Amino acid sequence: MAAIKVHGYHASMATVMVLCCLNEKEVEYELVLVDLPTGAHKKPEYLALNPFGVVPTIQDGDLTLYESRAIIRYLAKKFQGQGTNFLGSTLSEEALVYQWCEVEGQSFNPPALSIVSQIVFVPMRGGSTDEAAVEMNVEKLEKVLDIYEERLSKSKYLAGDFFSLADLQHLPCTHYLVNACGKGDLISSRKHVNAWWEDISSRPTWKINFT
Repeated sequence: MAAIKVHGYHASMATVMVLCCLNEKEVEYELVLVDLPTGAHKKPEYLALNPFGVVPTIQDGDLTLYESRAIIRYLAKKFQGQGTNFLGSTLSEEALVYQWCEVEGQSFNPPALSIVSQIVFVPMRGGSTDEAAVEMNVEKLEKVLDIYEERLSKSKYLAGDFFSLADLQHLPCTHYLVNACGKGDLISSRKHVNAWWEDISSRPTWKINFT
């Protein structure tokens, strides 16, 4: 069987999340560099794979798939019998995994990504951080994390006592919040959220991308 091709960029958090998933599942892959700084993601060759011009995109046999959350869900199902079991062992556990995946996408990521964008990406492109927008989204994220604190006081991970796709999905944006935005207090000030973050961010399959 040919290795899965991952078209991505090593500094892209979405790419790193997919690579982390592949490593957790012990799946062979080939990273095909899409050089974002030179605009390779907007050139015809890449747009033929992903018309939205973002990374990553995978090729697995005849399947071409983009959107990192869709990719990791596909990998979790296809390779369910090997490596880390991201989906639990019962239908109820799988349902809770998907519930918390949706929470990440709908409640956590919007304010978290807005904070990261304002503090990291806007200045990188020559703009100025909108401090009011940062403050507003910090308030939103604090309310979300208070709910996480309650949840994580009852289970080690979001969907239960096993590391799942829901936890994996939080790695990229939270990494930026803690390490690039000076917002680590959002995590460290909450005992159970902090323990969860220390756990998931120390997984070797994640840390290997930053060594």
